[in-house]
Amino acid sequence: MPIALIDYGAGNLTSVRKAFAAVGADLFVPATPAEVDDATAVVVPGVGHFGATRALGEEWVSTILARVGEGRPLLGICLGMQWLFEGSEEAPDCAGLGLMAGQCYRLRPSTSSGPRTPDGVERRIKIPHVGWNAIELRRDASLVDGVPSGAQVYFTHSFVAPVTGDAVAVSEHGEPFAAIVQRGHVAGVQFHPEKSGEVGLTILRNFVELAG
Repeated sequence: MPIALIDYGAGNLTSVRKAFAAVGADLFVPATPAEVDDATAVVVPGVGHFGATRALGEEWVSTILARVGEGRPLLGICLGMQWLFEGSEEAPDCAGLGLMAGQCYRLRPSTSSGPRTPDGVERRIKIPHVGWNAIELRRDASLVDGVPSGAQVYFTHSFVAPVTGDAVAVSEHGEPFAAIVQRGHVAGVQFHPEKSGEVGLTILRNFVELAG
């Protein structure tokens, strides 16, 4: 059975499908929640505003949670990863899936503990965070098998998820944030694996193996 790629109008599905095809995975885009029933796993991509996840209404949410409850793997990419959490300050009235504890928040342009110039003035951090950045592995997890700590991946985002016990890898842009999370068969990546070269493909390959 193929993997369900959820389309809610907030992501470049073509590039994600190409990346999964490169690791030998068969994806389909379900037109209705009922079509997710036979999927081996679920992928929720996304870019842009957290409010876009409102398009995933009660029926979609119930179906995805039911598949997760049956042990089928779930991967959130970028905005899709943030949706795994309880919510985001970007859209306070829009609930997340709630599979990970915590609220997503906006990166701060500067912090008291952030980088400073030689004369002690705080450097302003560019928001959004766009480009290649290193990830630091915090613990072992199946999603990062074969991925070295310090590997470079491609980000484009303004909001981040908190560093909790679910964080597998952390990146930093003025402050540390969760770059990869995994709890059992539920996982998420803040960066775009489809734009992250061989490291990204390794992570997608690991997810496909998790899906069996």
